[in-house]
Amino acid sequence: MSTKGNYYWLLILIPCAFIAWFFFNKNKQEPLRSLPYFGKKSKENTADTMYHTVKPFMFIDQYNEKVTEETVKGKIYVTDFFFTTCHSICPIMSNQLERVYKTFYNNKEVMILSHTVAPEEDSVNVMMDYAKLHGVNNKQWLFLTGDKKHLYEMARQSYLLNAEEGNGGEADFIHTQNFALVDKEKHLRGFYDGTDSIEVSRLITDIKLLLEEYDYKQKQN
Repeated sequence: MSTKGNYYWLLILIPCAFIAWFFFNKNKQEPLRSLPYFGKKSKENTADTMYHTVKPFMFIDQYNEKVTEETVKGKIYVTDFFFTTCHSICPIMSNQLERVYKTFYNNKEVMILSHTVAPEEDSVNVMMDYAKLHGVNNKQWLFLTGDKKHLYEMARQSYLLNAEEGNGGEADFIHTQNFALVDKEKHLRGFYDGTDSIEVSRLITDIKLLLEEYDYKQKQN
């Protein structure tokens, strides 16, 4: 074959090799960045770091069904605390969570848990009406009610969304505008101002990053 012929073959083979390399490595690329971990860390031994973990829980959702840590097993989820009769920050927070819900609608890896801080008022029926108000038509966004003391313990001790001391008694009240992002291992990976659309856009981006992180890990196995 002539030198000219070899040259033409090289012009064909080099782009083909590059394309093949690109598609081979496309699904192996690491995420651009990893999210931090929040909460106190502990040492199980000299080698392993144990990150803060969400504790077991049990509440009732708008469908009058029990919701526990098993419900969100293997899920990334966003959590917040609100009450349905709130006329200040809560409607803004719920409207912002609608954005999250619509972005990941029917994505089986993503959920939202919204907890009431006024369980004496927010019954199952009230929570169902509130869910419908925000266009929720599946079990991807759950509105939870239950024992007040347990709700408040989760807000303070598991999700770290309120730093004020309290025992969940009659005079105790939590009113926080923050969301927490929880990964599939029940670790806290981010906090966001639920009244700030820019912060919620960052939350949406971070959920996508976590999904990419898990997808990458799965492809490495």
